[in-house]
Amino acid sequence: MSSNAKRILPGFGLSLGYTLAYLGALVLIPIGGLVLRSLRISPSDFWHLATTPRALAAFKLTFSASFVAALINSVMGTLLAWILTRYSFPGRRMLDALIDFPFALPTAVAGLTLADMFGPHGWLGKFLVPLGIKAVYSPLGVTLALTFVGMPFVVRTLQPVLESLDRDVEEAAAVLGAGRWTTFRRVIAPLLFPPLLTGFALSFARAIGEYGSVVFISGNLQGKTEIAPYLVWLRLEDYDYDGAMALSLILLVVSFVLLGVINTLERWAGRFQT
Repeated sequence: MSSNAKRILPGFGLSLGYTLAYLGALVLIPIGGLVLRSLRISPSDFWHLATTPRALAAFKLTFSASFVAALINSVMGTLLAWILTRYSFPGRRMLDALIDFPFALPTAVAGLTLADMFGPHGWLGKFLVPLGIKAVYSPLGVTLALTFVGMPFVVRTLQPVLESLDRDVEEAAAVLGAGRWTTFRRVIAPLLFPPLLTGFALSFARAIGEYGSVVFISGNLQGKTEIAPYLVWLRLEDYDYDGAMALSLILLVVSFVLLGVINTLERWAGRFQT
């Protein structure tokens, strides 16, 4: 067999070279610059910059609100994906298109809309505020914004799995006397669990890096509603480059860990479904 026949694609070497160059210019070089710049900070100074009370409060709010938002999206996203794949009803296509709305809508616009809607005089706020439920300028508002931006990841991860499920297996379970809840728990849920974990991880990772939709509804109150990405921006505004680099490196490490978790879950889901 000739060497040309062994090639997977014509021009593979050239295409791979362009791909690596493009990826390096957009991703690897900026990330490498951040890491190299952070290495110039001594370990003691890095620890001090990353563990100030303000930084710890920002990290606590960022990770906790992102986790809660991902949990909410896991539950509601599963329900939405189930309805969109199992039922036909008027407006189904419109609802399916709205799932991708957070992808297309600028995050700043989303933040302004949520702040206006849940404000004291907003459509929902005028009913919630008298009940003591304050979404604007509170951790609840941060969680709402992060839930909004992360919702499509769970739905779009689960939809293909639900569409590919063999209905014959469900019918066989029903013939054998299994009820709907038993069928879902014993047959459907084990198949949905791996992609659901992937959707949760994607939603969580997206929420950690969110900025635009949060700053308007959170009020950026120091130690209360200030998120880590906003604190990075403040450090840069104050020309505190070491502080910004320290916080950014922590977010970068967390993002890489989540990326590894997502890839592991996707491989696990692929083996589980085959």
